[in-house]
Amino acid sequence: MIAIDPELQSAQDNYKLLIGSIIPRPIALVTTLSSAGVLNAAPFSFFNIVSSNPPMVSLSVQRRDGICKDTTRNAEAQGAFVIHIVDEHNVEAVNQTAAATAPDVSEVELAGLTPIASDRIGVPGVREARIRMECVLEHALPLGGTDGSPACDLLIGRVVRFHIADSLYEKGRIDTDSLNPVSRLAGDDYAALGEKFTLMRPL
Repeated sequence: MIAIDPELQSAQDNYKLLIGSIIPRPIALVTTLSSAGVLNAAPFSFFNIVSSNPPMVSLSVQRRDGICKDTTRNAEAQGAFVIHIVDEHNVEAVNQTAAATAPDVSEVELAGLTPIASDRIGVPGVREARIRMECVLEHALPLGGTDGSPACDLLIGRVVRFHIADSLYEKGRIDTDSLNPVSRLAGDDYAALGEKFTLMRPL
């Protein structure tokens, strides 16, 4: 077995090991609203659950050369964002939102997605997602970096409204077979849910 000291290699080399090892990763399409009213959208696979009481999710937004991305700036300015679950029906459009664009360009419009008003926050979501979560920003924590400048921003959002397609919702649960979620691997690779199996927890 190879032992690697992360301090002896570049951040990019560490990134390759992380994204190739921690798989599959769920993908969140995140919409935020700029101060100029531009609806920004971007996909993130550094995303997961934090708590169910209250319902909270985490999103790690990597910086570029120490500079915050639009998602972080907008989420902090508005105090809110919308999380959308990526599935086989919308993954191609979601991939289009990953394009590097200027802050005054709406990736929602670029990808041909349809804005839809939120109930509890001022940030719209996108209609094409069959699960979306309106979130208020609980915490924004700058983290990482080796030169005194943070490498990422950890956003913690509290879910204040779930929107779930009728076809996916049954007796308080999500029908994962019908959802067909998509996960992120390394490079340009993605994965579908694949074969499921059941293991009972030990008593």
